[in-house]
Amino acid sequence: MSRPTTVQIRLDAFRHNYRLAKTLWPGKAMAVIKANAYGHGAVHCARALSQEADGFAVSSLEEAMQLRDAGVRQPILLLEGFFAEAELKCIAEQDLWLVLHAQWQVDALLAASLPCALQVWLKMDSGMHRLGLSPKDYQFAYQQLSGHKNVASIVPMTHLANADNLDSDHSNQQAALFQRTLANLAPCHASSLANSAALLAWPQLQPILHNHEHWSRPGIMLYGAHPNIASSQASVLEPVMQFSSRIIALRHLEKGDAIGYGSLYQAEQAMRVGVVACGYADGYPRSAKTGTPIAVDGHITRLLGRVSMDMLYVDLTAIPSAGIHSHVELWGKQVSANTVAQSAGTIAYELFCNVKRAHFDYFDPANI
Repeated sequence: MSRPTTVQIRLDAFRHNYRLAKTLWPGKAMAVIKANAYGHGAVHCARALSQEADGFAVSSLEEAMQLRDAGVRQPILLLEGFFAEAELKCIAEQDLWLVLHAQWQVDALLAASLPCALQVWLKMDSGMHRLGLSPKDYQFAYQQLSGHKNVASIVPMTHLANADNLDSDHSNQQAALFQRTLANLAPCHASSLANSAALLAWPQLQPILHNHEHWSRPGIMLYGAHPNIASSQASVLEPVMQFSSRIIALRHLEKGDAIGYGSLYQAEQAMRVGVVACGYADGYPRSAKTGTPIAVDGHITRLLGRVSMDMLYVDLTAIPSAGIHSHVELWGKQVSANTVAQSAGTIAYELFCNVKRAHFDYFDPANI
């Protein structure tokens, strides 16, 4: 591959972050690898945890089948359940677990003719108002499913809407509502509440689950980024993706010279600028602003001007040794994806999912 835009995925870092998630809350951890493992490669990430993951979570049957076809045998949870009743037979045959989040899904499952009973996670809307049964409808659905021939077990679950905001009391409110709802159900032996943000920053929510085996659902933290929260635990996450390219041209600017589309950046002094083979078509955000950190040959410098489709500009004035073919880290160990995302007015999730047109290299010291 001639174009130098590359992605290195550190599978040892992925394992480290999963193990950290397991230490933060008691119970089991469902590794969330939906959306191709947030752009990191679902099959590779699943194989990296083949000896230790309690299960994997994906968004659809198609994503689950990719893992099954690759030989992944651990439990796989469909986070959005099924989209059509016709999927249920395949779900049963492939021994997949599924989330039920609406009454129509409950009705379809109860009416289906299946070769075996399914592991069901029943989702309650405790305040996010995206997916899930309302608390007043939840108990009825739970009773319908309990003991039915198509249902092997039920794991109550909910999703926190504001766990990334430590100043909000909404997570406490959601957790309390979830607890009250579970108290009105027939005895259940497992539940699921904690996403990455809760694992990292809401240990005080753990006591409400002391009567259940808890299934956490770590997602973004597995990839070494944090969900925009201040947490001491976030500092020990290891970045999994290093997004890199190289300098392909040099420019010398005089004071007042402008560079790039829209002439958004004008040189404050005589400057040396590198042109990097990476742009928004590769997944680097066009909205990133001048000053966004970038590392060149190990030295932190800054983005200049507007990002183009295939190229961007970096300040080399203070790095005289840098030149053609110099290595550029767009995000990774030196440059936090969270920092780039903040500059671009987005989140690390989106950065990871948007990376494309790059050569992916998977590094795993355990298999060297």
